[in-house]
Order: sequence, then C-alpha cells, then structure tokens
Amino acid sequence: MKFFSTQCSDGAFNLGVFVLRLFGLLLLLNHGIGKITHFSNLEYNFFDLLNIGHRWSLVLCIFAEVFCAGLVALGLFSRAAALVLVINFSVAAFMALKGQSLVNRESALMYLGVFVALLLMGPGKYSVDGAMGK
Repeated sequence: MKFFSTQCSDGAFNLGVFVLRLFGLLLLLNHGIGKITHFSNLEYNFFDLLNIGHRWSLVLCIFAEVFCAGLVALGLFSRAAALVLVINFSVAAFMALKGQSLVNRESALMYLGVFVALLLMGPGKYSVDGAMGK
C-alpha cells in the first residue's frame, strides 16, 4: 500500500509544494492586504528592527507579505521571495513577538516553517518557474 511508503513520487512532491505555495496567497489575503488597508493606524507604532523608522519597517513588511507572498503563490522567483519571507517571519517570531506566549507567535512560526520548506524545495513543477523550465 502506497500510503505507508517512505518514497515520494514526483507528482506527489509537486502537488505538495503547490499546496504549500497556497500559504503565500493566504498570507497576502489575511495579513498583507490588512496592513495596506490599516497603514495609517500601523505606521507610527510598527516594530522597527533596523532603526529605519516605523513607517519604512511597515513598508518592508508589506513588500514581503504582499509582493513576495504573491510571487510565492504564483511560483515565480519562489526561492528569492521565500527568502525574504523567511527573514520577515524570523523577525516577527523571534524579535517583534519576543517574550510573548507561543499562542501569540504560532502564526508567525507556522508561516516561517512553510517558507523555509519552500526555500529548500523550490516552487515545484506546477508553477510559473516550472512552466518556464527553470
């Protein structure tokens, strides 16, 4: 029975990577768009890691959670976009939410895990990059 097999077919791998890439769309819709629509409320108190100002830190976060998340969802320049998202969620989970309970950091850690996996595995066959033969 294949269910208990430790081997992975190409089709199963590519479908699995495609499902993971859907987290990019989820991120864009649930977090990125919200940051854009509430920009004026967030720009003065957003976490400022690099001392570039709260506003520019928010702009970088929006870049990651909208632009890079969209690229991941499409499977276009996926590894580069995933790297930006890994940095974004490492900062969120381990710096911005430092000292908070695991419950408060759970979402950031989940996204971090997904984007680390995508960084390592690439976009898969069912992607724009896969269609272009990259």
